[in-house]
Amino acid sequence: MNSIKEQRALSKDDLVLYGEHFSSRLLLGTSRYPSPQILEEAVLASQPAMITVSLRRQGSTVEQGKNAFWELLKKMSVPVLPNTAGCHSPQEVITTAQMAREVFETDWIKLELIGDDYTLQPDTLRLVETAKTLINDGFKVLPYCTEDLILCQRLVDVGCQAVMPWAAPIGTGQGPLNPYAMKLLRERLKVPLLVDAGLGLPSHACSVMEWGFDGVLLNTAVALADNPIDMAKAFAMATAAGRSAYLSGAMSAQESAQASTPLVGTPFWHQA
Repeated sequence: MNSIKEQRALSKDDLVLYGEHFSSRLLLGTSRYPSPQILEEAVLASQPAMITVSLRRQGSTVEQGKNAFWELLKKMSVPVLPNTAGCHSPQEVITTAQMAREVFETDWIKLELIGDDYTLQPDTLRLVETAKTLINDGFKVLPYCTEDLILCQRLVDVGCQAVMPWAAPIGTGQGPLNPYAMKLLRERLKVPLLVDAGLGLPSHACSVMEWGFDGVLLNTAVALADNPIDMAKAFAMATAAGRSAYLSGAMSAQESAQASTPLVGTPFWHQA
């Protein structure tokens, strides 16, 4: 029989991606912060599961001990999730991913294959095949995609063990624009779903977590806040609150008012 400590460990509500456990369900981007110090403090305040970094921003010639941003990443001791931001072709994605694996010494990759420069919408026609190629090359792929059910299902079919649909276009902060489609995704797909892009408020994060999504990835909403540190903490709390609400089982909406105060001591003529 398991000890109390072991039982607690087994029952802990971790986020599990590709068999790895993470205590947080918040992932945080690292770009557009006012300063490296504010980025570091935002990460410390929110304790994310991973921090995302673009190889293009970091540069492909990282020299340990000489690159300040690289040193900051190591100092924060948070798992790094490289991404292929800015890539417009499958070959560009694959090359960037392979370089990122060497630079950051990780098989994790956030797959971004951009099809439209204005909306930064993923290239849905080539995304699945690109994901398959990366998976066959040993990567743990987290694909950034739209909320389209068929696209997400195809990504799962080729081996993606988690999918990252957007709530709205990157950087807009509009929150979930298509709740129906997102809720349908959660109902139909059995893999972890992390909302990536378009969240602007902690309440947005709380809402999608209440719907049963497994995590959220944020950047602009935190980095461009008046106080990124407090906003990062607010998103962390909102994400945890939404998860707790989902696990607790919310009441069903009612058509009419329902009395919540028991009728103790009501005069007899009110009981007729």
